[in-house]
Amino acid sequence: MAIIALVGNKGGAGKTTLCVNLASALNETAPTVILDADPQRSSLQWRELSDNADAVSVLDAVDDLPSAILTARRTYGHLVIDCPPSVHAEQTAHALERAELALIPVQPSPLDLWATVHIEGRVAAARGRNPDLRAVLVINQMEPRTNLSRLMREALSEMSLPVADTAIRRRMTFRSAVLEGRSVLDLGSRGRAAAVEIRALIKEVLKR
Repeated sequence: MAIIALVGNKGGAGKTTLCVNLASALNETAPTVILDADPQRSSLQWRELSDNADAVSVLDAVDDLPSAILTARRTYGHLVIDCPPSVHAEQTAHALERAELALIPVQPSPLDLWATVHIEGRVAAARGRNPDLRAVLVINQMEPRTNLSRLMREALSEMSLPVADTAIRRRMTFRSAVLEGRSVLDLGSRGRAAAVEIRALIKEVLKR
């Protein structure tokens, strides 16, 4: 079983989009559930849009994430927690204290980089109660031909948290899939390149 928390400290980093696609890919190998702990409940809204009975399950975990984790782990092989876009949120603290892996999506922008600095301290604090917690920064919505995207990996390397080798590119297929209540894995040839990135990220971070 893997308990993975998607953590951020700024809205608009693509956290929920990454969450639903990672969970959908994990669901191919073991029953997976998304615990939506973000008061915006975007993962739940995504699931309500889906007409696919086999789509990954999403449970409301905003009010009592610890109980939701205890209940879900009896049924599911993987738990993916969609945290609020704030490291100061109670739900984020609960997730970091219970997760095996925290994935932190960061867009190639100075604002995202500055917001991520505060996550280091929260991860360090959570390790006081969860010493096995691993945390990995993920460059998300990357545009490879821009100078900013090229400089982002260098800037993130100055932080204490490791950076995933796999970056997720900015692709229209991610947005269109979410709007349709689907994942990029459901889009066939349209989503093939995006699905390759998602599966590569899972393979990389789960073997670290």
